[in-house]
Amino acid sequence: MITSDTEQLASNIIHTNELRACILKTLLYFDIFYYPLNMQEIKDNCQQLHITLAETETILNELITNGLLKKQDDFYFVNDDSSIVNRRKAGNKLANEALHIASRYSNLISKFPFVRGVYLSGSLSKGYMDKDSDIDYFIITAPSRLWLCRTLLVTFKKIVLLNSRKYFCVNYFIDTTNMEIPDKNLFTATELVSMHPTYNYKLYKQCMAENLWVKEFYPNKKVKEDLNVLPEKKFFFKHTLEKILNSNLGEKLDEWCFRITIKHWQKKFKNFDKNQFDLHLRSRKNVSKHHPQGFQTKALNAHQQKIKDFESKYNIVLS
Repeated sequence: MITSDTEQLASNIIHTNELRACILKTLLYFDIFYYPLNMQEIKDNCQQLHITLAETETILNELITNGLLKKQDDFYFVNDDSSIVNRRKAGNKLANEALHIASRYSNLISKFPFVRGVYLSGSLSKGYMDKDSDIDYFIITAPSRLWLCRTLLVTFKKIVLLNSRKYFCVNYFIDTTNMEIPDKNLFTATELVSMHPTYNYKLYKQCMAENLWVKEFYPNKKVKEDLNVLPEKKFFFKHTLEKILNSNLGEKLDEWCFRITIKHWQKKFKNFDKNQFDLHLRSRKNVSKHHPQGFQTKALNAHQQKIKDFESKYNIVLS
């Protein structure tokens, strides 16, 4: 008969193995982006498993002793290229500087008709920028005016900013009636938990509450605090335009913007099949996703490949 002590020992071994695999898979995901993590970040980003900081430290030390991990300064990584530590430090510095620019543009975006929430996504939301990075915005709009709002912002970018994406990349829109993201996977969960609120914190919390499925991937990650988030407020020009466009005219304009944009995308990305188009350029009356490079698919495939390569290299099982 198996004693309770033996059962407890077996349970502890299984738990430790799960934590070890969880930490390694987390580091392998961020290694796709050449981004080492410190101990607190590993704990917070540990995927699909609750873990304490003490457990994290114990397992990290064990993995380093066994040669599965490297450490430089306070950062841990799985590959042999320690230069990614200095790369991260430089990127963190640039990101900190870019936040001031992003805050100004967020304030500008918030003044456009039908904008209800503005949030940073992409690399800046994770505290990293390099000289080629754009500042990406995730925007929540009023219902039934998403495409009109998007067209106004894109037109501003094309005319006033000479089509520069550097500080003004508006590539994902949802409206207040449709805040649950349908792509429930590690990539999308990472984007959501990393999202940095810049305008309308209340709506940010509501969006996170409607996407509780991210906890399946990031059970240790907390909702970001209300730090220097611009409050929702009325602007005379915005309020006046919304009053005019909350009419049949506004409805017709939104429908026209929707149809003309889809027609343009179908022509521009005619190499996409129906599934690719829907995944990378999801277009409904209440959502606009413009990710033609397919980062989601590339990141998920790269993560699975890194796991397989790591398992093969060290003759271990992480799945």
